[in-house]
Amino acid sequence: MQEVSDKKISSKFIYFFGSFGGILFGYDIGVMTGALPFLEKDWSLQGDATIVGWITSAVMFGAIFGGAIAGQISDRLGRRKMILISALIFVVGSVLSGISPHDGQYYLIGVRILLGLAVGAASALVPAYMSEMAPASLRGNLSGINQTMIVSGMLLSYVVDFLLRNFPTTLAWRLMLSLAAIPALILFLGVLKLPESPRFLFRNKKIEEAKKVLSYIRSEDQIEAELQQIQKTAQDEAKITEKVSWGTLFSGKYRYLVVAGVGVAAFQQFQGANAIFYYIPLIVEKATGHAASSNLMWPIIQGIILVLGSLLFLVIAEKFNRRTLLMVGGSIMGLSFILPAIINSVMPNTNPMMIVFFLCIYVAFYSFTWAPLTWVLVGEIFPLAIRGRASGTASSFNWIGSFLVGLLFPIMTASMSQEAVFAIFGIICILGVLFIRFCVPETRGHTLEEIESQGIK
Repeated sequence: MQEVSDKKISSKFIYFFGSFGGILFGYDIGVMTGALPFLEKDWSLQGDATIVGWITSAVMFGAIFGGAIAGQISDRLGRRKMILISALIFVVGSVLSGISPHDGQYYLIGVRILLGLAVGAASALVPAYMSEMAPASLRGNLSGINQTMIVSGMLLSYVVDFLLRNFPTTLAWRLMLSLAAIPALILFLGVLKLPESPRFLFRNKKIEEAKKVLSYIRSEDQIEAELQQIQKTAQDEAKITEKVSWGTLFSGKYRYLVVAGVGVAAFQQFQGANAIFYYIPLIVEKATGHAASSNLMWPIIQGIILVLGSLLFLVIAEKFNRRTLLMVGGSIMGLSFILPAIINSVMPNTNPMMIVFFLCIYVAFYSFTWAPLTWVLVGEIFPLAIRGRASGTASSFNWIGSFLVGLLFPIMTASMSQEAVFAIFGIICILGVLFIRFCVPETRGHTLEEIESQGIK
């Protein structure tokens, strides 16, 4: 493992490349949106909804396990080294995807599961690394900033897909998937120069190295105080870990908060957002009859909405209660999915692009409510005693939901109308609002002790 250099590293450099994993994470999530129409045509997959669903959702399947594995290994090897390993997996997996043998559906599914391990690792490691590097005054906005980086990565992938749309069919999708290796390589080279997190160094009794890293990102008068805080936190966590088991999550004392946090993480995905992000060109094709490969401007529009929404969230995050934003957002999202089905049943000759208009409304409200707030709430709602296990459980349920939506959406639309499918997701959105109303406590402006006391029922 790299020793800490005597050369001072800019804090801006550390924060930029520390969060760059979010861009890579978003890029790899979004790139299949544009590649899929070309891949379907090249491999004649139009009638095989199950294979299309697996190719699309394989990344999320791998991510279910990637986050859990990376989190445990990083406690032994360090955050920095695991981010480097994840970046290498991104590079190798992207290249292997681009050179898939013709009609190699199962090969591509396997490679994308491998990529999913890296995506899941990035989703766990980047926030952990950033929270351990950033000063307390910046941690409140970390979830919002990480969300901005992820959706920026998605937008970048949509732009690349759009620029490659006029290439020959086979070359187009192969380039789209392979070019994910470039941001992965940038991340690898940048992280090579990053220091390890001071908390990890302290836990491994590398006190002088921890002090040196803190000197890069803190003023001199803050270093000793933060080292003492790191020591106290490490001691507290060590005592707590000895007494905590998986059964503790479901004890009477914590059950309410675990159900609330895990439930919000699961609802975020089962509400169907990723059905739009993965399949919008195919959704527009089914609505209009125009080839999906000619509809690649729509993902860019969705990406722009996501980025603007994430920036809006940074402005309003601490001005409204978490529950208020989630319930308002969920209600509008649910209506955006349900209204097209109602309108279409009353007026069958309505312009088919109506559904795309309502999907844009859905994405707009999702972008500054459920998308970022889920992880803000998950970060706030779990008491220290169960935070590690409960957060991991919430993340796993979130990836399971993402995987199932990606897998089942093309299968569902093959057997029923798009309006009916989205109406089902709309009902789930409304159920999510009811869940927030009756099962989730408010966390904004409350200490962890106050939140925990709400779980003792």
